[in-house]
Amino acid sequence: MPSFRARLQIGDLLPGHAPEEVMDRAETALAATHNVEAKDLEVVARVPRIVLRFTVPDSTWDSENRAAVAAASRMREGVRDVATTGRLDVLRRDRGRWAPVG
Repeated sequence: MPSFRARLQIGDLLPGHAPEEVMDRAETALAATHNVEAKDLEVVARVPRIVLRFTVPDSTWDSENRAAVAAASRMREGVRDVATTGRLDVLRRDRGRWAPVG
């Protein structure tokens, strides 16, 4: 099964929500359709971002990429209920490196 990463920049929390809800919502949205292998929080240039690694079922290269992008988009929608979001990157593991999808 191909492995992907979804990296999502996180902005401000919406009123009434706790910081841990961001990762919880992201993982719940992604795990509804895919196997989540790992999750992490990074801060790059003072901007927090969540990173979730997940797999998609074997198919064609393009179909796998489309499935990963759709899953990452659903993850972002889940997070938008609790925080503002920024850039979303989807990366695919290819020959030992993480390469952008798209």
